[in-house]
Amino acid sequence: MEFEKSPQTCGNHQAPAHYEPGEGCLTTVIRIPVRIVVLLVVIPVRMVWDLLVVCGRALERILLRPLGRALAWVYEAVLTPVGHGLMWLAKALLVWPWVALWRYLLVPVVTYGLVVPVVWIYRQLLTPLGHGLAWLVEHLLVAPVRWIYRRLLTPLGHGLALLASFMGKALLVWPWVALWRYLVAPVVTYGLVVPVVWIYRQLLTPLGHGLAWLLTAIGHGIAAFCRGVWTAVVRLVVVLFVTPVVWVHRHVLAPIGREIAAAVGVAWRIAGYISRAVGRGIKWLAWNLLGRPVRWCYQTLCTPVGHVLRDGLWRPAKKAAVEAGRVARAALQSARETVRQARREAWRALVGGPRVPDAGEPVVPRARTLGSTTTVPGAVAAPEISLHKQG
Repeated sequence: MEFEKSPQTCGNHQAPAHYEPGEGCLTTVIRIPVRIVVLLVVIPVRMVWDLLVVCGRALERILLRPLGRALAWVYEAVLTPVGHGLMWLAKALLVWPWVALWRYLLVPVVTYGLVVPVVWIYRQLLTPLGHGLAWLVEHLLVAPVRWIYRRLLTPLGHGLALLASFMGKALLVWPWVALWRYLVAPVVTYGLVVPVVWIYRQLLTPLGHGLAWLLTAIGHGIAAFCRGVWTAVVRLVVVLFVTPVVWVHRHVLAPIGREIAAAVGVAWRIAGYISRAVGRGIKWLAWNLLGRPVRWCYQTLCTPVGHVLRDGLWRPAKKAAVEAGRVARAALQSARETVRQARREAWRALVGGPRVPDAGEPVVPRARTLGSTTTVPGAVAAPEISLHKQG
């Protein structure tokens, strides 16, 4: 049975209005029911999705964003200074005392109490003593031993080595070399190697070539038989299994899948329009049932009452508090100045000191004469050091 017709006709009837080229009658038949069913399934999902999106945005705007700003402020204004203070305290208690102990106590004690004396002893005592001992050992022990080795032992050793080498070759090397060259090598060559090589070349090589040709021919026949059997099996599988599966996938499953995917997309968009319409209706009802009365109550009742409280209570109380704070600060400043003056007078009465001039009495510096350290009232101020002492 053939389901796919030409793009213009379906059987003996005219093609549907939304018929697309390359589609079969099955695609056109299942399109509308599939879209209706998918729309009924997708509308609740889309409305729940839009509700979750709105709730997530409201939660982010109302809770998460202020919470993030508050956490950032706490980190910058509280945790960072506290961390810096704890770090400074940890350094002051755990690091700086040990650094000071190491730098100002252990290093000087070890340097000037141990290292410097040891270096001085090494340079001034041990080094000259070592050089002297090395000179004595070199001239009293090493030089005679070196002369004896070079003049006596080395020539004697060379002679003994030549004699031992000649005797070793004569006794251990030359007999075995002659035995191998003139007896073992000819016997092995002409008694074993030459027959084995002749047997390999004249018998085994032709026999191996024949066996190889026979096995190659048998292998080619078996391979041709296997290729024929494999080709037959492949054609049988293709005809009985692959071709029906491909036809079902191409003419049934693929059109149904494309229509379901297109139906899901269309239904998702339609559900979005429906969800937005429902949301606008809920927003209109909430505004007219709750927002408008709340705004009228705020504008009609709360705003006038707040203005009355602000003008009648808050501003006078704020002004009175500011004046009281100013008076209190002035009183505290005056008391602080009085206590400071009394403390200076008490200190002057106990230990003495220069008399502090009053605020209204002018202070005139007493000038010094040139070349002297005494001061003369009314004299012109001169440099502290005379020209004669300067140069």
